[in-house]
Amino acid sequence: MSDQNSNWEREVLEKLALSALQEQRRARHWGIFFKTMTLAFMFLLLFIFLGWIGKSEVDLVKGKHTALVDLQGVISSSSEASADNIISSLQDAFKDKNTQGVILRINSPGGSPVQAGEINDEIYRLRAKYPKIPLYVVVDDICASGGYYVASAADKIYVDKASLIGSIGVLMDGFGFTGTMAKLGVERRLITAGVNKGFLDPYSPLNPKQKAYAKQMVEEIHQQFIAVVRKGRGKRLKETPDTFSGLVWNGQRGVEMGLADGYGTVDSVARNVIKASNIVDYTVKENFADRLAKRFGVGVMSALGFSAQTGLTLR
Repeated sequence: MSDQNSNWEREVLEKLALSALQEQRRARHWGIFFKTMTLAFMFLLLFIFLGWIGKSEVDLVKGKHTALVDLQGVISSSSEASADNIISSLQDAFKDKNTQGVILRINSPGGSPVQAGEINDEIYRLRAKYPKIPLYVVVDDICASGGYYVASAADKIYVDKASLIGSIGVLMDGFGFTGTMAKLGVERRLITAGVNKGFLDPYSPLNPKQKAYAKQMVEEIHQQFIAVVRKGRGKRLKETPDTFSGLVWNGQRGVEMGLADGYGTVDSVARNVIKASNIVDYTVKENFADRLAKRFGVGVMSALGFSAQTGLTLR
């Protein structure tokens, strides 16, 4: 009898041990499964964040539409409003067979004359290549200097009466620290090969000849800016002595002066002018990897000793 009880207890214990072992295996398998799914989900989110996967708005929308490209912020090679980004966006917008018209929405205080000039030239090229597709600029808060340099290439410019527009001028800015250095007893040791290699060095006294040369250079670029505006606006422009003085005006005055053609928003221009109320955004969006690469590039250049002493901008 005792042997039977012992066998029964042993069988029960074996079953319990086996059941516990199977439960542990199942828990381990489920744990591995959930960890794998969590890791895959995290990688999916990372890839979406980096912009490596995911369909764009253009891929998801079909049919006739108005193409929108945003130019936001300072125009420079290192910003989202770079010539590369804006030109790529415009090219995609124009080549889509369903595009009925393109709206370039600008909200920019200006920036690099080179970058603005490249965008301006490309707008003319695209308008000539696709003559049936109009390009209109819609001004948000501000379209000044380099922003207006770009806008002047459009078929028409629409503003809000309170938008800021104009500032047709050029500036080269910087700082002078010679007085501060003298007070602190700091000596500037600048060694150059070439009389003007230290051009407008902020830690050296201002050279009158270099100042005159810089003034001449800025004036020449200003004349280029004026020529671009006259070409784009043509007879619509009502010139006054202040038109090219660098002043900025509100949208209402801009329309009166021929700097803009009328009032409108992205929706109203798409609906009433282009006659295609369906709007598709073609703006190139920089992902995290692109921004990191640009920052890394700037950091490397700084580490190698390359820096801009003065800033030449259309502002």
